[in-house]
Parts: sequence; structure tokens; C-alpha cells
Amino acid sequence: MTPPPGAAAFLDAHGWGEAQILPVAGDASFRRYFRAVDGARKAILMDAPPPHEDPRPFIAIAEWLVERDFAAPAILACDLDQGLVLIEDFGDIRLRETVDAAPDEELSLYAPAIDLLVRLRAEPAGPVPPYDRAVLKREAGLFVEWYCPAVGIEPDLAGWDAAWESVFDHAIAETPVTVLRDYHAENLMLVGPERSLGLLDFQDALAGHPAYDLVSLLQDARRTVDPAIEAAMLGRYRAAADAGEDFMNAYHVLGAQRNAKILGIFTRLWKRDGKPHYATMCPRVWAYLERDLAQPVMAPVAAWFEANVPAALRGDPLVLSA
Repeated sequence: MTPPPGAAAFLDAHGWGEAQILPVAGDASFRRYFRAVDGARKAILMDAPPPHEDPRPFIAIAEWLVERDFAAPAILACDLDQGLVLIEDFGDIRLRETVDAAPDEELSLYAPAIDLLVRLRAEPAGPVPPYDRAVLKREAGLFVEWYCPAVGIEPDLAGWDAAWESVFDHAIAETPVTVLRDYHAENLMLVGPERSLGLLDFQDALAGHPAYDLVSLLQDARRTVDPAIEAAMLGRYRAAADAGEDFMNAYHVLGAQRNAKILGIFTRLWKRDGKPHYATMCPRVWAYLERDLAQPVMAPVAAWFEANVPAALRGDPLVLSA
């Protein structure tokens, strides 16, 4: 977490030359985050180094969200050639730790996150690519590409493709909305004394089905969401958005698709990128996946899993490969 070489000059050029640069966090990508502290002023320095990262989608979606009165961080300065972006600092209070510290308040803390998605659903999709069948298929394929070989499975690839093709119609929205895609408790900040929601990590946004961000939030790969909380928050959303059974079919298809994808990604982060702690989260993801596979709409995909992935090989791939 050493600041990038051009950070000091970048900050100086934009009026932050006296600021200390303090590490905040890295993530599963090449992006890193630092806090610039200049007396009472604070801002977040995003390091999105080219060619691995391109900050332009983050900037475009942040501006689109702010224009519509959603709390994305303001863009204070940027240098696209270096991949440096100075953004508004939402502080350190995340929904994740707040809920974990006050489990009795979980319903009331999650409710505003649901209400925000209801508002987002009402907006026409932003200037982002479509979340279409090709993307859904490619993402789901990360499971057979990374998880299966890691635990010694030679999967039926033709059957895999056919099973997903039979359910993807449910996951394509007639009227797409902006899908933030990483909408979960570690990317939702509680800002100010009123604890309003601040949004982070939306640079991969696509135009797709509104159920996807609900899955991100309520089947959170990084913290366990109790089925009772999931059901209550789904009920809140469906009542506000008048979402019927077709919506629930989409929710479970996208839940299974996202969780299969995450199992592949977390295995890849361990195997390729040397980040084994992601593998330890796979048992939680499996629990969500199995809840989705139990739904009637997922019968073809559930049958594939039954035939190809024994229960004994559903867990932490690092442990199972030992």
C-alpha cells in the first residue's frame, strides 16, 4: 500500500499538496485506495493503474448517480493517464460493521438500502452496456473454468450451457435498469449523523434486471444474511415496486448465476492471484446457491449440479483440493 509514484504531484496540482497520504484499502481488483488528509479536509485517492484499470466508467456512473440525487462520491480531480482519481470521502462507517455490531437493528439498517433500489428501478438505465445473455453465460462459466478443476471435477460443459440457456429468459429485463453489480454491505457507507447511504464500487455497472442488485445485497458473499432477513427485505421491495412471481423467478436465476460466478472468481483469486482468504468465503456462497437451486425455476441447473458436483465437493476449494 505504498502510494503510486505520481500521487504527490497529482495532489499538489489540485490544491492538496500539503496532504498526508494514508493507506485505506485494496480490493479484489488492481485498484487501491488512500486517504488524503490536509488538516480538517479529507478526500479519497483512488489508484486505478492503467492498463489494468480504467477509472472512466467509475467517473461516468458517479456523475450519472449524483445528477439523479443518489449519494455517489463527488469527483474532485482526476488524471486518466495515471489512473488517479480524487473523490469525496464518505468516512469509515460501513453498513457491514454497523449491522454486525447491532444485529437487533438489521432490519432497520437494511431497509434504506432496499428503498434506494426501488428508487433506482424507477430511473431509465444509464449509459452503460447491456447485461445480456452473453454476459450472463460468460460469468456463470467461471464456475466450470475455475472451481471445478480446483476440486478435481471434469464437468459436463455441454450440459452446463444447455441448463443455463433454459433459465436465462427469466433473467432478462423487459425494461433494463442500471445495475450497480457490487451492491452489498461492504460497499454501502453510512454518511453523517443521519447515516444516509453512500454508494461505492459501481464502475462495473450494466443495464439489466433490477433483481440483480437485490441478490448482491441479500445473498452477500462477504457476510451471512439470515433467510428471515432476506425474506423480509424481499417483501419490502416487492410491495414498493409491485413485483410479482416473475420477479422472484428472476431473483433466483440471477442468485444462482451470481453465486456460481462468485465461486469461480473466489477460486481464481486464490489460484491465480495468491489471495487465499477469498476461498474461505465459498461455503457461505454455496449455502446461497443451494437455496436458489431449490426453487422450481432452477430445476434444469439444479439437476446439472446434482449430476456433476457431489455434496462433498461443495465448500472451500482450498480445503477440498488438499
